Amino acid sequence: MAGGAKAKAGGIKNGAASPFKAKPPRRKAVAPVASNAFENPQLDLFQGFLANTDDEREALSNAVALWDNVPRYSISRFRMNELRTPDGFLPVLKLPFQYRGRELTAIVHPAQIEGKDGKWQSFYPSAREEIVEHALRKLSAEQQAGFFDKSQSRSGVQFSLYALRQELEQQGHTLRYDEIVEALDILSLSSIEIVATNDDGDEAFARSTYFAALSGVKRKDYNTNRGARWAVQFHPLVTQSIDKLTYRQFNYQRLMQCRTQLSRWLLSQLVLKFTQASMITPFEVRYSTVKRDSGLLDGYQLARKAIKALDDAWSELKELGALNGVNKSEQRGARAKLEDVIYTLFPSREFMAEQKAANHRLGKSLSALANLGPALPFNKANGQGE
Repeated sequence: MAGGAKAKAGGIKNGAASPFKAKPPRRKAVAPVASNAFENPQLDLFQGFLANTDDEREALSNAVALWDNVPRYSISRFRMNELRTPDGFLPVLKLPFQYRGRELTAIVHPAQIEGKDGKWQSFYPSAREEIVEHALRKLSAEQQAGFFDKSQSRSGVQFSLYALRQELEQQGHTLRYDEIVEALDILSLSSIEIVATNDDGDEAFARSTYFAALSGVKRKDYNTNRGARWAVQFHPLVTQSIDKLTYRQFNYQRLMQCRTQLSRWLLSQLVLKFTQASMITPFEVRYSTVKRDSGLLDGYQLARKAIKALDDAWSELKELGALNGVNKSEQRGARAKLEDVIYTLFPSREFMAEQKAANHRLGKSLSALANLGPALPFNKANGQGE
């Protein structure tokens, strides 16, 4: 397999950064949500995890098929500082990747954020924004918090900054209120375009901000009322996934315990692709594939350092109980030049059980959606399966 494609930081045209506009784009507010959007069969399926106890259910959330494969959080704050112009602005970012064998490109337009000093600066969504999105997706699994409005093709969650901060703290990520608000600003002002090209060279694309809409209160208000209601409208690909049932339950607490973005990305890939996890059918992953599709190894100038980072990420997933073992095989060519590394992954018993439960839940959900009968397969009160 060919080596990973290099992430390109540059303008869409002629490699020049997109110009800063005199009036930065404003976020879109969440329109009023109808009451029936908080309780309907498809939302029940999204919120109804298959688990035996309340503690097990509390550990679960949903991974979204295409959306969680997009390398949308692949630029670190350190790398951002390297890419910024002297005026503080960032270029448009192009990130090639593959999904189910199809070549796609994610084009990220950074958010323009006004600092406390009144100066504007650009930001790509990064590690902090990633964990905030995961925490909000977890909160959306609660009754009367998450919503799904099929008629308006939208989904999201209503929450308070206090509840979001508490959720983050419980998962080991303590953020100040102003940091949470800045993360929400970046997610609601950064846009991402996913482009696919067919055999004839024609392009199809989907474009939206990471959060399609955000409603909240101004700084002076949230400083005095942390319980004020906020609302986020998820990216259209999340809404599409809820509609088409292309999501999977997974161990959210394990993901939030990951120390690096690379570990989180790898875990998401295992959840979404290693669906028939078994000790007799191990899963193979190539270094070149991770480099190409994650965008998280492009900052390493030396391949050996990137491979070391990948080795460390697999070791972390072993520590966190997702993997039982990892075999590493180097592929070398002429003059013993390293061409690729193949990792053979052996799942833990816990991960196999989690994937089996996710498969069982998906099967029940598909049957329930097809029948749309009065009885759904999960008891949301206790989170237990039938």
